[in-house]
Amino acid sequence: MVTLYHCADARSFRVLWTLEELGVPYDLKLLPFPPRVRAPEYLAVNPLGTIPFFVDGETQMTESAAILQYLADRHGVPLGVPIEDREYGAWLNWLYLGEATLTFPQTLVLRYSRLEPKERRNPQVAEDYAKWFASRLRAVDRALETRDYLCAGRFTAADISVGYALLLAQTLGLSERFGPAVAAYWARLQDRDGFRRAKSAQAADGTPDWQV
Repeated sequence: MVTLYHCADARSFRVLWTLEELGVPYDLKLLPFPPRVRAPEYLAVNPLGTIPFFVDGETQMTESAAILQYLADRHGVPLGVPIEDREYGAWLNWLYLGEATLTFPQTLVLRYSRLEPKERRNPQVAEDYAKWFASRLRAVDRALETRDYLCAGRFTAADISVGYALLLAQTLGLSERFGPAVAAYWARLQDRDGFRRAKSAQAADGTPDWQV
């Protein structure tokens, strides 16, 4: 059984959602956010103090998009795309775009609008990075104008990666910047049984301070 250290609706939600979609048994370790501050004992498990922290036997991983690729490769076609498939490159690109291009700017919105002490918050920085996120999201909107999912004609781990960025955007009040195709896509993702089960699995953790 794999183990996932997780904070509600943080990047580790990508992994939790993937495990639910695949039906892989897991041991979920719920932590308060941010764990390196509110659960300092966690540093003995993961010296980075970040989540996710994923353990599968001797394998230990901290990068959410890489864990998605690992799980897709280990468990076959349902969420992955075979390397010989013409869509493989597109799948990898969307998988990592969800983190590097769409989630990163939002972490700065989060920091400068909610996490920093009030005297260090900076609305202009938060707005600048919100605009950055919205401009990058246009590529997703264009891709979804003629399809339901991002690649391979079906739901894959790439949709989970990008879907998490949309979940974070909703939490930060940025969903009003979604184009029509992205808004419809986000509704489809939330309607998936795997998404609903992942939300239910983390419910015991309550609402994180950063979402209030």
